[in-house]
Amino acid sequence: EQVKTAESKITNLIYLKHTLELVEPLKAALRSCNTQLLKAYYNSLEDTRFGIILEKITSVINDDTRYTKGCLSMRTQKCYAVKPNVNEFLDIARRTYTEIVDDIAGMITQLAEKYSLPMKTSFSSARGFFIQMNADCSTLPNGQLPSEFTKITKMKNTYSFTSADLIKMNERCQESLREIYHMTYLIVCKLLNEIYEHIHCLYKLSDIVSMLDMLLSFAHACTLSDYVRPEFTDTLAIKQGWHPILEKIAMEKPVSNNTYLTEGNNFVIITGPNMSGKSTYLKQIALCQIMAQIGSYVPAEYCSFRIAEQIFTRIGMDDDIETNASTFMKEMKEITYIIQNANDKSLIIIDELGRGTSAEEGIGICYAACEYLLNLKAFTLFATHFLELCHIDALYPNVENYHFEVQHVRSSAGNKEKIAYTYTLSKGYTEEKNYGIKAAEVSSLPSSIILDAKEITSHIAKQILHRQKSTPEMMKQRAAYQLAMRLVQTARNSRLDPDSLRVYLKALKKKYEASCPTPRKNDE
Repeated sequence: EQVKTAESKITNLIYLKHTLELVEPLKAALRSCNTQLLKAYYNSLEDTRFGIILEKITSVINDDTRYTKGCLSMRTQKCYAVKPNVNEFLDIARRTYTEIVDDIAGMITQLAEKYSLPMKTSFSSARGFFIQMNADCSTLPNGQLPSEFTKITKMKNTYSFTSADLIKMNERCQESLREIYHMTYLIVCKLLNEIYEHIHCLYKLSDIVSMLDMLLSFAHACTLSDYVRPEFTDTLAIKQGWHPILEKIAMEKPVSNNTYLTEGNNFVIITGPNMSGKSTYLKQIALCQIMAQIGSYVPAEYCSFRIAEQIFTRIGMDDDIETNASTFMKEMKEITYIIQNANDKSLIIIDELGRGTSAEEGIGICYAACEYLLNLKAFTLFATHFLELCHIDALYPNVENYHFEVQHVRSSAGNKEKIAYTYTLSKGYTEEKNYGIKAAEVSSLPSSIILDAKEITSHIAKQILHRQKSTPEMMKQRAAYQLAMRLVQTARNSRLDPDSLRVYLKALKKKYEASCPTPRKNDE
């Protein structure tokens, strides 16, 4: 444990030296920048404490010591980090270590000559020094390595192995290394005590580098992609947006979809079969909101966002349906946290609530949670398999229903049907009301059970639809509410010229009249 502590301390000092050596090149890169932010960063890098710390480090640590890739290279950097003549005993220990390493290399060369095999010295942090060889099995005597070699592993034509003598020399090497690390650790600790009073500038350097790294990432993303600069309004509007991570890992560009939430349409219910794209779409909205608020461009043709004070997500897994009590309690804790902390400026994303209990209880919990959240002006996207929940729009005009479309494709034989996913979001709730039964139809479940399930499902659905059917008066009230909200949005955010505004308002009027079941002249 003490060796690990010492090794960690030495490594961190090497990282610090390497970092401070890059301050001057970073200053040079920022010297000609004109923006206020980059000028401020340049001025911060003028802090003399960076030079003071680096000077103290280089008085003890070798100039060419820095971070390198490869465990053996880094081990060498740590061994020889301290300059010679700082500690006589350290110099002796390092000479001993060098001799052992040279002896190991010489021994492996002798073994290669002895057996006429292409052996070479290799190293790993787990095994230390070992022997590696690329050779076909047929070239070995009797197809095997000589008996003095142990711990033999083979991957394709590469053999890795060791010997009793090499194991002993590794132990001597480790013992010598422990002495080196211990003495180097004492020197490093003394050096760190001298620079502690100056370390506050390192926090500033960390902030500068992390911000520049983020800005560079943003610039890289918006230069090499079709991302757009977001606007900030009181609306969440994304035209043809796509998932930024899926874009990077998929073979082709993801399907783009629109998103639109306003104060008057602040609650969206999303339905669709399993794997149709609901969870991915919800994650996409959350990621785009975060990207916009931290200053990034966003994967879309156009986008505007309302600043969210909090972003709450409760994301389920379409392909992992659990119904045990612990899963249900986890759901309840998550929705409780959202309800207790959400406010009018929140973005709330809920996926598959109520799956850990019976359908009746799940619907009841979802309905009650929705009604509570509908009292807020928060933007909420709620994905569900409970189609009964979709009818809540008859009571609340600020609820919109959307679904992911699927297509039914028959096999060439014409006796089986499968679902083709389009990943396209469309208005209204899904017509795929019995996709559980359709999944059962392609299984080996007896046809009599499937027929009974269809009949019972149809009967229950008719009863629910009859109870929740919208009346003409409800439809008219909803249309009037939607018109009023659109007019408010137009008054707040419109940049249209008078002629274009007149055309837009006429279009709103036509949409209102089309939405009313029995329009009358005095409604105009």
